[in-house]
Amino acid sequence: MELLNDMALFVEVCKVMNFRRAAESLDMQSSTLSRRISKLEKEIGLRLLHRTTRKVELTEAGQIYYERCKRIVDEARIAHEQLGEMLAQPSGWLRVSVPVDFATIFLAPVLVEFASAYPGINIELDMTPKHADLVSDHVDVAIRMGEPPDSTLIARKLMQFQSQLFAAPGYLARVGEPDHPSQLVHHNCVDFPKSEGWRLQKVDEVVEVKVGGRFMLNNVGMMKRLATLNQGIIQIPASAIAEELELQLLVPVLPDWFAVPLPVYALTETRLLPAKVRVFLDFLRDRLDSVVV
Repeated sequence: MELLNDMALFVEVCKVMNFRRAAESLDMQSSTLSRRISKLEKEIGLRLLHRTTRKVELTEAGQIYYERCKRIVDEARIAHEQLGEMLAQPSGWLRVSVPVDFATIFLAPVLVEFASAYPGINIELDMTPKHADLVSDHVDVAIRMGEPPDSTLIARKLMQFQSQLFAAPGYLARVGEPDHPSQLVHHNCVDFPKSEGWRLQKVDEVVEVKVGGRFMLNNVGMMKRLATLNQGIIQIPASAIAEELELQLLVPVLPDWFAVPLPVYALTETRLLPAKVRVFLDFLRDRLDSVVV
């Protein structure tokens, strides 16, 4: 059992590559942690870590040992927790990395409902623009827009968006309303930075248009606000502007045309999920799959 504990300590050090930070997360003295790892290396007969005053690095043997230890430690933790689930509700802190607009518009009401259903689980949201690293940033779940790049992460589809075009009546009265996506080149279109344009489809017809305008930004809330101020056309799911549509601050543009669906995925580091993560993902899929976008 002591060997398994030392393996778990080694895994924690490898996650952050820093003895002090690992010791803080484990609530133990850094010198004690260092001594336990040295004892583990002595028992194995191989150096697992290169240590200097500036950094910690894995040796070749350490990399192999870490990959095996991580699986063993994860499986032991899950087995222990699954037995505990028979006695209690899932509990603990759940750390989620999520785009700020998605969290504000779609996730907030789901989180409130989830918190009520699982009072033992606390939620920490990371809504920084930078994509968090699930391992080094200790993130349980990352929610991402679009098809995930090839990686070792496990992707679970939650929902998909189908955006349409909208603008303020005042803007359309001043500039005129396009009859076809090709005419969007003559309009101010509020778009994301580094966008490659809009790809719109109507039944079997697909049109790609390079849009332009005076505003480019990466915040949906600000896009909505600029559109209501007669600054151009935006591409957004109708469910994200329900209030603006009800008040007729925004109206559809080219209503028969839709953007190519954009999937939303939940990413995890492993398939071996703690109870708090498993119930959260099940809850998200159940609630978000029914959202009309």
